[in-house]
Amino acid sequence: MKSKTAILLGATGLTGNLLLQQLLKDDDFQKIILFSRSSVKLQHSKLEEHLIDLFQLENYKDQFHADVVFCCVGTTQKKTPDNETYRKVDFGIPVTAAKLAKQNNIPKMIVVSAIGADKNSQFFYNKTKGEMEEAVLAEQISETYILRPSLIDGNREESRPFELAWKKVMRLANFIMIGPLKKYRSIQAETIASAMLFLSKNNYPKNIIESEEIKEIVSKT
Repeated sequence: MKSKTAILLGATGLTGNLLLQQLLKDDDFQKIILFSRSSVKLQHSKLEEHLIDLFQLENYKDQFHADVVFCCVGTTQKKTPDNETYRKVDFGIPVTAAKLAKQNNIPKMIVVSAIGADKNSQFFYNKTKGEMEEAVLAEQISETYILRPSLIDGNREESRPFELAWKKVMRLANFIMIGPLKKYRSIQAETIASAMLFLSKNNYPKNIIESEEIKEIVSKT
């Protein structure tokens, strides 16, 4: 099998960093190209790190060549209260990455979105995610997979007290969430990363993959 090159956006975040660790251990990948605002502070022979302004990603077309693009970029309304800046992150960066992937004939793109993404939603967060999904899919890359996790569980370096408390509640609530509520169960960031790695090597019949299906993908591998 030909060794692959991956582009990873969002490697300093929880899910992105876990995916990076998996990619570094995976013999199918010979190079991982990172585009980030800040360094992952890691030395490895596979790594090629570009510290850039991600809002200017379109200026790096010549460096944007790979077999697969992973996009784990995302923020929160609490962290980024300004709607314009929020949209630049959650819509602008993934869509620009998709455009570059299309222009450079990258055959596969895998993006982390969120449960409830809906371009027609009354809620800004859900609406932005839904519009991002639509714009990414509109690029018609050969294979595009969009993951919609519920609340992402895992150990973050940054402190988010309210989110930590909510995660504890959700861990208890997971046991009573059955039937239609099952899709709202929290999901481990490690599980999302593992599913993304699987999708980078395999075809899948759906473009949009909901939270419980992400878990099913990993449980079968």
